This record gives sequence, C-alpha cells and structure tokens, in this order.
Amino acid sequence: MNIKMNEWIIEADITSMQTAMEAGSITSEEIVQVYLERINKYDLSINSILEINPEAIEIARALDKERKEKGSRGKLHGVPILLKDNIDTQDKMHTSAGSIALAGSFAAKDSFIASKLRAAGAVFLGKTNMSEWSNFISSSMPAGYSSRGGFVLNPYGQGELFVSGSSSGSAAAVAANLGAASIGTETAGSIVGPASQHYVVGIKPTVGLVSRAGIIPISSSQDTPGPIARNVSDAVIILGTLTGVDDQDSATLASEKCAHQDYTPFLDSNFLRQARIGIPRHYYKDLDEERLSIMEAAIHTLKEEGATIIDSVILHVEQQNWNNDVITYEFKKGLNRYLSQLADTVPIHSLEELIEYNKNHMEEALRYGQDTLIRSEETSLTEITYLQKKQEYMELALKQGIDYALDKYKLDALLVPGDVDGLYIAARLGYPLISVPAGYSSKGVIDSNGNSTKGPFGVVFSGRAFSEPTLIKIAYGFEQATNHRFPPKFD
Repeated sequence: MNIKMNEWIIEADITSMQTAMEAGSITSEEIVQVYLERINKYDLSINSILEINPEAIEIARALDKERKEKGSRGKLHGVPILLKDNIDTQDKMHTSAGSIALAGSFAAKDSFIASKLRAAGAVFLGKTNMSEWSNFISSSMPAGYSSRGGFVLNPYGQGELFVSGSSSGSAAAVAANLGAASIGTETAGSIVGPASQHYVVGIKPTVGLVSRAGIIPISSSQDTPGPIARNVSDAVIILGTLTGVDDQDSATLASEKCAHQDYTPFLDSNFLRQARIGIPRHYYKDLDEERLSIMEAAIHTLKEEGATIIDSVILHVEQQNWNNDVITYEFKKGLNRYLSQLADTVPIHSLEELIEYNKNHMEEALRYGQDTLIRSEETSLTEITYLQKKQEYMELALKQGIDYALDKYKLDALLVPGDVDGLYIAARLGYPLISVPAGYSSKGVIDSNGNSTKGPFGVVFSGRAFSEPTLIKIAYGFEQATNHRFPPKFD
C-alpha cells in the first residue's frame, strides 16, 4: 500500500471513507488492506485485536462489486468495523469472551447487532481483545486481561497507562487507527470508561435501545452494546444502524417509539446555547489535580459556548453502597442460558462446568483466580428475592438519582468525569452515557486501585432514558468546540 494511503487512513472518518469510495478514488478492499497492514505493524505493542476475520478482504471485494453494480447500501457500505469478542458472528471468527474455555466456539448465527451491521454493508475486520468474561471472573483481575488474549495495552503509553473497562481492546484499536470504529459492550462503565482512557468517543445507549441477543451476558438489567469511534459523528452513524425492536430481547420493546434509525440530524453544535448542564461535585472530589483541571476546563468551555451550568447539584444516592447480588444472580441465569445453546464440541455448557474447566486448566485459565464466578454459582437469591431487590435498586436510583436531579434543577444532562465512580447510577437505571475526549494528563498519580491517572481523559454526559438525541447534541457541541483528540505515536 502506498505511503499516501497509509497517511490518509490515520484519523480518517466514516464520511470521508464513504465519499472516497463513492468517487472511486479508493475501494473498501484497499481500506481493509491498509488496516490489516497497520494491525500487523502496530498491534504487537498494544494487543488489542484477538483475531482477524479471514474473510474480510473477500467481503470487502464483494461489497466493492455491489457498489459498482447496484449502488451503495448507505453510510457503512464497505466500512471496516471491529467487534468485541463477546458478540456472536456467524462466520469463521470465534466468540469467546476472552476465555480459553470458549477458544473453539463458533456462533451458530449472528447476534442481532451483527446482522444489522452486515445488512448495512459493514465489513467485520476482526474481534477485539477484552477483559475476560467482561471482568466478571475475578475481583483481583486487572482491566484488559484475558486468558485467551493476554493484556490490552494503552497505545498512548504501552504498559504504563490505565485501559479501563472490559471493552479495552475495542477502544485501544480505534484509538490506534486499526479500524474505522468498533462495537463494545457495557454493564457499568465498560464502553465510556475505555473510551475516556483512549481519547475516543463511546456511546452507551439506554438499555433496550439496542438488542443484546447473541451477546455473552452479565446483567439483563444493565448490559448494552454500543459504538466506539474517533469522533461523535462516526459513533452516531453506527448507533442508528444498531437500533431496532428484537423479539429475542424483550427490553427493546420499550424503544419502539423512542428509537431513531438515523441520529445524524442531532449533530447540532448550536444546542449548547440553550443547554442546562448540572455538575454533581461528589464525583469530582477524588480527582487528582490534573484531571480536576481538565474537568474545570470542560465546564468553562461549555459556559463559553452558551450553556447554563448548575454547579453543584446533589444526587441523594451518591453515597449509596451498591452491592452486586442482583447482577450476580442475573449473570448466572444469563450465562447458563447462553452456554447451554453452544455446540456439543464446546467443552462447557454451564457456569458450573466453566468453573470446573478453569480448575482443570489452572495454569492457563486462572492467573487471577475465579472468585467472582464462584460467588455467582453459589448465589442464594431466589427469583422472588431477586425481583424485590432489583425493584428496590431501581426505585432508589429513580427517586434520588438522575431523574431527580434533572427534574429538580431543570437540566438536560449531567457532566461527570470519565472514570467509573460517576457511572454507577446510570448503570443501575440502564440510562445512556456519552464519553468525549477532554484533555491529557501529562503527569498523573497512582490512584487507590494502583492505576496511573496519566494519559487521555474524557468527560461523560449523562441523561435520562432514551435521551440520546439531547446527549448527542451536547457531546457534539463540546467536541466541535475543543477537538482535543490526537492519535497516539508509534516508534
């Protein structure tokens, strides 16, 4: 591939790719080829890609032919997309959630979102590495590690910087320009957290806006897939492709009158002039000096762009200790259902069998133990108790959380730092979040979890259920006013 093409692909967005392919100045096959070359050259140092789709070039070639003969399918025709390794694809790629126990597992059919992306003409470039079992295997396992793929490293400082969340490979790959965009999944911070730490945009949709069918689960009340991209526009293009009611996921029924198939009309930077944004200071108190400065600069920018800032607002559940008994119950039930449907050639078909498999392959499978899996298997919650606790959590979060604050202060959104603490209330409610690059911490400190706070940092906009249009307007306005993102440098 020529030098000019290699330079062009860095930071190339979906719209420019589509324009170039329509003009005939480049093909999908060529775009796929240059991404594969970049993966071969640079991913050795960040380990973000778990496997390449062996059919990617063939698929791109077929889509190029279709474009010439029938025209484009739309904004994603021929665009290379990466998918997290817990998302089923009916092809020659595995779906393993990063576990060696599923290293030989092929999905019998596409997940709902994979089928939507295929129909839109996307090229599946590969599967991304992730925190094994979406970080629900061990309480001591660091983010970004899987027994099948090893450690994901942050391309802005390999081995030094925090990667955050289970969609770490999806964020690292996009940050390093190894694909046009990616799909991650989130239960509590696993899209917007990694996006924040890798200088990319992550959209965690309202639970129910996008189907979870065909995705290895953690929590039926909190899980959702969503896009990770280098800019808000690209993430928004993908989001519209993913939405739709799915009879295999009853949560999507709630989105029937709320979903859009095209969210690009909400890319309105002028909306900030009328936006009211709240600052829940409780979630700023543990930030080190540099990251606090980044947040204060973001608030100043929003003010300069005309937004009304309410500083500070109080969410009465800020001090609430959330335990994981509801999620633990949902994980066991959901994982057993998923595993029971796998082919006979797969060595595990239940959580109990997974735990036993890991014991029998301890050296490879249990570098950090499996206490979380064991706790899930041993859960004593009954269905009735589970439903009661779930209702209690929801009511508490609703009455004293995000809706309470938005209503009391007449807000459009809340602004929280791009770390996990400020994301739990939205997670419990299944509410949307959008992370946008906000600044780079040049020194940082070592936090209470032993992670460096040095490196990229993002702000997260939080709103009520199905408020994606409003959050997109605010996030886009902030992005256009700041343009903080820059690509990592490789030696």
